[in-house]
Amino acid sequence: MSGRLGRLGRFLPALALAAAIGLAAPVSEAQAPKHGGTLRFVMPYEPPTLSAVNNTSTPNTSSKIWDGLVTYDFDLNPLPQLATSWTLSPDGLVYTFKLRDGVTWHDGKPFTSEDVAFSLLRLKAGHPRGRSTFANVKEVQTPDRLTAVVVLTQPSPYFLVALGPSESPMVPKHLFEGVDVATPPGPNLHVGTGPFVLKEWVRGSHAVLDRNPNYWDKPKPYVDRVIIRFMTDAAARAAAFEAGDLDLGGSNPVPLSDMARFKANPKFAVDDRVFAYPGSQFQMFFNLDTPILKDKKVREAIAHAIDIDAIVETVFYGYAKKSPSAISVALAPFHDPSIKGRAFDVALSNRLLDEAGHRRAANGFRFPMRLLINPFIDARLAEFIRQSLRRVGIEANTERLEFGAYVRAVYTDRAFDLTIESLSNTFDPTVGVQRGYWSKNFRPGLPFSNSANYSNPEVDRILEAAAVEIDPVKRKALWFQFQRLVFDDIPSVDLVAPIQVILANAKLKNYAPGAEGLGSNFADAHFVD
Repeated sequence: MSGRLGRLGRFLPALALAAAIGLAAPVSEAQAPKHGGTLRFVMPYEPPTLSAVNNTSTPNTSSKIWDGLVTYDFDLNPLPQLATSWTLSPDGLVYTFKLRDGVTWHDGKPFTSEDVAFSLLRLKAGHPRGRSTFANVKEVQTPDRLTAVVVLTQPSPYFLVALGPSESPMVPKHLFEGVDVATPPGPNLHVGTGPFVLKEWVRGSHAVLDRNPNYWDKPKPYVDRVIIRFMTDAAARAAAFEAGDLDLGGSNPVPLSDMARFKANPKFAVDDRVFAYPGSQFQMFFNLDTPILKDKKVREAIAHAIDIDAIVETVFYGYAKKSPSAISVALAPFHDPSIKGRAFDVALSNRLLDEAGHRRAANGFRFPMRLLINPFIDARLAEFIRQSLRRVGIEANTERLEFGAYVRAVYTDRAFDLTIESLSNTFDPTVGVQRGYWSKNFRPGLPFSNSANYSNPEVDRILEAAAVEIDPVKRKALWFQFQRLVFDDIPSVDLVAPIQVILANAKLKNYAPGAEGLGSNFADAHFVD
């Protein structure tokens, strides 16, 4: 087996092992989980489509219907799914995937390498992250029906870890060909190779997925049906759980203030694991076009004014991890644990502001700031920051905008001084982190990009080198250099990695068996007596 993939995408030690993992002997009937039951899964919003082929808001639905080429263990090591094995050429430019034989789409058509080629190029053309993730894909060759050869223009060490079903679903060429890449797929296109088949979708209410009796990974799936309910009100979700009407929900499905009550109830399991694939991170970016904030001493003073430990305990009720570096603690393979963050020190913050020439006026304030927050983040975090800044004489004026208005204000109009954002690291820092700090990614109108307008030529050099470095040791060293430089420059204050708490029926097992969390396919999920 040739090539090097790194810790996140390293080769299995031998091709035989890769095949063995994908084709393991079936579990005996006595050992296997019992079949049966309906899994009632709740989501806090309804996506425009259940497919992730051109949408990033659907990881928890897409993977149930569509498989990916690979899936991942908890450490983001790739495991076979539709691909049973893969190799990489020594120059890092050619991936060869061997595909699983005998797989069919839900409509009975065979799955082949033509579907892989079509899917990857469609993801490159129409997926919000795929446009950059697969930008180096030159072509996908199909020498036979069970071999797909991906040719790259330059090495992409994050490529293999981008191929999971929640991010890059394989879709049927015979149905999607000719469909506009920007159009959210409707129910007629919800045909996959996955463990569940779309039976019904009632907009504003629910979707019903039935067990795929022809799924390639027999005897899975174990549950007969998955009902996905769309409920926007957290209190209503809590009531539904307590009434026994729901079995599973993620992303803090009930108010965090209620979580202790559910944790004490033996009917429920409160799952506070941090999953690496989404790489959750909340941070506050400075608008470096604001004259006052061009002074690093002011930015440092603001950082020292914020008690991140108190944020964890009071805003998130303990369901967050302090994450003081530009790479989240959730993305452990790349996170530099030596970066501890700036100490909470009000006296030092006041002294730095005085030294910067911003002494308090008669009313006690030094200067005003416009503080915005992504509306998907708990508004109490903005209030905490506002009070923290008030303590050192900065009058932070907050405004709670709806999502579209927020995106326009920050990324188009740049009508902010500080913004509390949720730039998830995703599964690799080139995909999820680079966008926030690369000077070439500053462009008004481009959402979730370099909102700070941060520019450091050395940081740019490191980011561009890390994007193509296939030696895992060298790549990790580059990301550690990046974190130290960004921490010293202070274009942002990195706050916490929120724990997107999962609430589950205590009798439900194996609903999140790997790094994708609830973005897994539920094939392993089952109920116990």
